[in-house]
Amino acid sequence: MSRDFKITKNEGEWYNAEVVDSHGNTYQNYFEHAHECNEWIYYIWENEEWLNRVDSDSLNSLNKAIANCVRLDEERGVEPSLD
Repeated sequence: MSRDFKITKNEGEWYNAEVVDSHGNTYQNYFEHAHECNEWIYYIWENEEWLNRVDSDSLNSLNKAIANCVRLDEERGVEPSLD
C-alpha cells in the first residue's frame, strides 16, 4: 500500500487533512493553517510504526469523540478553538 494525503478547505472552515500511511491506516485532523497540515502529515508518516502498534480501539473512540465535538460546535455555530 502506498502513502497518500489530501488537504481541503471550505470557505469559513479550517483545513481538513487526511493521510494514509504505508499500512493503509487512515487519519484525519483539522488545522487552522496549511503548514500545520503538512507538519502533521509528515509526523504521521515518520511515526507510523508506533501508531500502528497503538490500540486502534482507543484511537477510534477518541476520533469519534473529537468528531462529535466538532459536529456539536458546527451545529451551535461555534468556531473551533485551540485555547
